[in-house]
Amino acid sequence: MHMENFAPIMFAGLVLVMLIGFPVAFSLAALGLASGFFAIEMGWFPAVFMSNLPINIFGILSNELLLAIPFFTFMGAILEKCGLAEDMLDSMGQLFGTVRGGLGYSVIIVGFILGAITGTVAGQVIAMALISLPVMIRYGYNMRYATGVLAASGTITQLVPPSLVLIVMADQLGRSVGDMYRGAWGPSILQVLIFAGYTFLLGVFKPHYVPGIPKEARTMSGAKLWLKCLRGIIPSALLIFAVLGSMGGLPGIDTAIATPTEAGAMGVVGAMVLAAIHKRLNWALMWEAMQGTMRLTAMVVFILIGARVFSMVFQGVDGAKWVEHMLSGLPGGQIGFLIAVNLFIFFLAFFLDFFEIAFIILPMLGPVADKLGIDLIWFGVLLCVNMQTSFMHPPFGFALFYLRGIANTLFKEGRIPKPVLSSDIYLGSIPWVIMQLLLVAIVIFVPQTVTMFLPKAEVIDTDKVQIEVPADDLMNNDAPSAGENPFGDTAPATSDAAPAAAAPAGSDAKQ
Repeated sequence: MHMENFAPIMFAGLVLVMLIGFPVAFSLAALGLASGFFAIEMGWFPAVFMSNLPINIFGILSNELLLAIPFFTFMGAILEKCGLAEDMLDSMGQLFGTVRGGLGYSVIIVGFILGAITGTVAGQVIAMALISLPVMIRYGYNMRYATGVLAASGTITQLVPPSLVLIVMADQLGRSVGDMYRGAWGPSILQVLIFAGYTFLLGVFKPHYVPGIPKEARTMSGAKLWLKCLRGIIPSALLIFAVLGSMGGLPGIDTAIATPTEAGAMGVVGAMVLAAIHKRLNWALMWEAMQGTMRLTAMVVFILIGARVFSMVFQGVDGAKWVEHMLSGLPGGQIGFLIAVNLFIFFLAFFLDFFEIAFIILPMLGPVADKLGIDLIWFGVLLCVNMQTSFMHPPFGFALFYLRGIANTLFKEGRIPKPVLSSDIYLGSIPWVIMQLLLVAIVIFVPQTVTMFLPKAEVIDTDKVQIEVPADDLMNNDAPSAGENPFGDTAPATSDAAPAAAAPAGSDAKQ
């Protein structure tokens, strides 16, 4: 066997171990080590090559950028459990509920706001389903629309800053987290508008799918209702501005005064303040939030270590060259590459979590995209839009799993009159997956949706560059005088007399 044939075998093995269902982190590490020892036995690289592994792992654990992940996770865990979602859904539902699709609009808006301050899909889907699903069923909302809007609005979290996926993208692509956040705002807002537009069209063409609730169903109205809405929105907006603005992650703010890690720590303090405002801050909440943060952080670190073991050996057998030759030779140039990559990511999302895709696949794709002249901020945001679907489609759509579990709980507790069928959950997700893929196509063909919020690169026209030397510098004593050798004593001196001396006889001396 030749080394150039081993990279495709490693990649096929990667797909196989991921389909087996064993934890990906340990599968990757085992596959990488086995492949590394086989490569040493075949003489493709020396045994000392594997000694780089401890250095690589230490580099992961000492990465200050990845330290932002536990901070933002802890911030989201506190906000997820402090009652903010319940208050906002209740007030928004009463504010918009009387119009057709009003409960759907409130779920979409609250999902967007919670996504910008929590960054966790699981807690968001669970919180919104517990509150909104019984109300939607009670007032006659179509079951497939209700389950679809709840799951899709929870997945917006993966795209809206301060998304953990965007932090990982920035680290793997070697770009600024602030720039990645600024680039994600355009697609995030566009995603919300697409969801709201679909709800509006259902209200026009199928009004029985999204009926308005009667006004008498409201428990409050007028200034009291608006005050309750603002009580949830204003503190959340201040927290978003403080956290994202300090790290340059908001449109129009190009200067960062804090690193992502510092901004995450500040976000934790802000989350504790919001929990105290809602009178939910206690030791039980903090302990539960710390446990959730510890589990997710440990999962991320183990996946990253496993992916680093695999990628180091894969690079050692020239796997990067194989991927580059395979992808850069696709027809259609950049567009062909982007379409092929997004189809690949979409189908991987059927089986892999977004962290696994980001850590395993992105290091292979990033260098190829860079060589093709693709802006890596735009490329990272584009893949993040695509990876939203990993939570939405079967067989491993985690948002659908969360919804399935919550629906069973609500039925057992008697809060909904009939069980929610799995077919309603899965079929209800299809229109929303299509809308997410529509956003992928928009971002590909209209890159301004991402780049419009990024700082403009300064373009210098070299043809118009002028170098001006002050007149005083021309008159200083450093200029060589007549007859002086400007190159110093070691350079041979020349004078006008030399060619005159060599002039042929009979020449005019005045010449």
